[in-house]
Amino acid sequence: MELHKRITILSGHFGSGKTEIAINLALNEKKIHEKTAINDLDIINPYFRSRDVSDIFQQQDIELIAPANRLSSSDLPIVSGEIYRVLHDHRYRVIIDAGGDKDGAKALGQYYHEWRQLEPEFLFVLNANRPYVSTLEGARYTIEQIERVARLKVTGVINNSNIGNETSMDDILNGYELSSRISDMLSIPLLYTTISVDLENKAECFAKNHQVMFIKRYMKLPWER
Repeated sequence: MELHKRITILSGHFGSGKTEIAINLALNEKKIHEKTAINDLDIINPYFRSRDVSDIFQQQDIELIAPANRLSSSDLPIVSGEIYRVLHDHRYRVIIDAGGDKDGAKALGQYYHEWRQLEPEFLFVLNANRPYVSTLEGARYTIEQIERVARLKVTGVINNSNIGNETSMDDILNGYELSSRISDMLSIPLLYTTISVDLENKAECFAKNHQVMFIKRYMKLPWER
């Protein structure tokens, strides 16, 4: 699925799965565009970070913008200044993996002047199986808080409802229903539903009638490594 804008920012609730989507989007964009970069702007989550799959990016010639190796496991709010280079180089397609919730989105606020000029796509990843965003009001509140601190308006919603390896089609369908309701409430388009390639056969009927992006799972929990 090709992105419509040169710069795409992914945000969402903690545990939404936005990093998995960011990785898959970067790999997809590289198939189409010569220069692709992914910016790891997640200064909150110590477990799921796009920098943890840097070998894959290197193999595919995707540029990873992240703290230096000696700082990569730090939980300090370290942001690489290299992001300015790819933001203003129009040869690049840029995927930005922002932190979860309003605390993670704070890092986006410092680029306010860039966003005004570059008009990126700002996507909210919804996993309806996570606490606080499993209800309409919880999802609405989370989106509004992220928009406030990021100083950006969400331009699209992605339904990424899952419970890891235990995900069923019921989980995906329930997430689609909630995503559709929040889309209607806030007048934000529901762009597509992401589904693991492991469920591709079971999701065949759903995919015929809905926009779907099948993704591969790259991130592992510490006890899965």
